[in-house]
Amino acid sequence: MAARVLAAGGVLALVVAVAVVLLLNNGGRQERGPLNRDVPVERDAEPAVTERRLDARRMELTIESAALGATTRVRLLLPKGWSREADRTWPVLWLLHGGFDSYTSWTSRTDVDDLTEDTGVIVVMPDGGRCGSYSDWWNGGSGGPPRWATYHLKELLPLLETRYRAGGRRAVAGYSMGGQGAMLYAAEGHFQAAASFSGAVHILAPGVPQAVMAGTTFGCPGTDWKRVWGDPDEQRAVWRAHNPYDQAERLRGVRLVVASGTAELWEDPAEHLAGKAGRAFAARLGELGIEVETHFYRGRHDHAHWQKELRRAYPTLMRAIGAR
Repeated sequence: MAARVLAAGGVLALVVAVAVVLLLNNGGRQERGPLNRDVPVERDAEPAVTERRLDARRMELTIESAALGATTRVRLLLPKGWSREADRTWPVLWLLHGGFDSYTSWTSRTDVDDLTEDTGVIVVMPDGGRCGSYSDWWNGGSGGPPRWATYHLKELLPLLETRYRAGGRRAVAGYSMGGQGAMLYAAEGHFQAAASFSGAVHILAPGVPQAVMAGTTFGCPGTDWKRVWGDPDEQRAVWRAHNPYDQAERLRGVRLVVASGTAELWEDPAEHLAGKAGRAFAARLGELGIEVETHFYRGRHDHAHWQKELRRAYPTLMRAIGAR
């Protein structure tokens, strides 16, 4: 399939394919039910956990996830005064990475440690997998691992509440593939605020599904792109269920931030697509009468800009969850 896409589009198709690799990866078998913010998280069995304290604030968890059928990791930044024996909870900020990165990327490539140092918030940075797409994979209609959304929302989220004093006020933000994940997870009703930085927030825009196919093939060798959401025509409902643009109505009531660069295609293909997706997504929210804070700027698909955008969005996210 990837070969046919490239043959049809020549050099331009290759450029777009590479861009989507970056957009979805760098730098769910059916539609979800109605959004209900008052319903507690449905909990899967609590996974086995090993923890390691890296320094005064950093803690790393190794988790045996049934949803993934594998062992995975998550990094926490704990607030000053945190204790598992405390008689209080703390608001939570989830930070999601792009698919070429890992759970360590936010702390290794941005200044999130300094940004959050004096804020009473638990920062959660889970692994989202290479080409994981923050989705329960379709797997030919049979489901099964990896189930990234189930792991994050039904295993990890409750675990943080029961063992690490995480409270019910939560914000989520992510870059690239993580921007898509942030909006999808917010649409599930468990976050009061969500931010997308250069996010893949419209995966069904014209030409993008074909580039996604090629991008997954090139960016994650050995991964059958159909395992994630199926064929974009035959399993259209599955793709729409994982497309923030199509799920926009379910974000009503969430405090939203959307930011991306406005690079030309020849300057930065990935950010060019992200910018188009971000503007289309923001316009869709506007059509629905859903408030969104936007920032479209001259910039590239890189961590330097995502750090700046997190700093820009941070006050909005913190106000939404009552953190200071």
